[in-house]
Amino acid sequence: MGLLDIFLSKEKRQEKARSKYIGRAVSKYAQSPERFHALEKLAADGSEDALHGLLRRFALQYDKTIEDEQEKEWVFEALVSKGTAALPAVRRYLKSAESVSWPLRVLARIAESRDEELDVIKEVLARHEPGYERDPTKKIQLLGYLGQLKHADAAGIIAPYLEDMDEGVRYAAIEGLVRQKNEDVGREPLLALFVSDKEDSLRLRLRIAEGFAELGWLVHGHRGEVEKKLPDAYTLDREGHIKKKPGKE
Repeated sequence: MGLLDIFLSKEKRQEKARSKYIGRAVSKYAQSPERFHALEKLAADGSEDALHGLLRRFALQYDKTIEDEQEKEWVFEALVSKGTAALPAVRRYLKSAESVSWPLRVLARIAESRDEELDVIKEVLARHEPGYERDPTKKIQLLGYLGQLKHADAAGIIAPYLEDMDEGVRYAAIEGLVRQKNEDVGREPLLALFVSDKEDSLRLRLRIAEGFAELGWLVHGHRGEVEKKLPDAYTLDREGHIKKKPGKE
């Protein structure tokens, strides 16, 4: 056996052990101490595949709620402790995962800059463009994250999702634009959705009206259309500000 064969053999053994620990870490039939042991081994391994295996623990819903939360918190802290070394695994997992709330929390802690955070989210959202999607949960979570991200470009990425087919996604986009407070980017698309005859959701119109009232944005160029669609709890003042009627708080 040559030297190369020895190294390959060692690598194969490591891959086999890693695969075993990943399988145990995401098994709902394993006992919590067994999963913790596997999680510790993966954290100690530290390779991209091992850290991706750790991230997969977030997708498992264990029947015992307290233990489930403890294990996920442990995984979260273990990944955060790796710093930017965990970023490739986080990027990879975000692309494939159906629910991303936990890995997004990890991203917020390990990204070195807001630009880096935004780049990761853009990369993932590129796979979830506005339009029909059987399960929009991931889109909603990503838009929620973007809404809270302090970055000048965030609003521009959120705005196209006002035209998504799913009402929950559109609501998340509205919420994100209101949170961003970027009037140059958000005002016109929000007004266009508000006055659209294709939009039949009162919930969405209420959130837009509430947002405009909170932010003090004017309805320039849309006054007549806005008045026709304005929910009963709101009114327009002379300048074009949406105001909540007295007693409707």
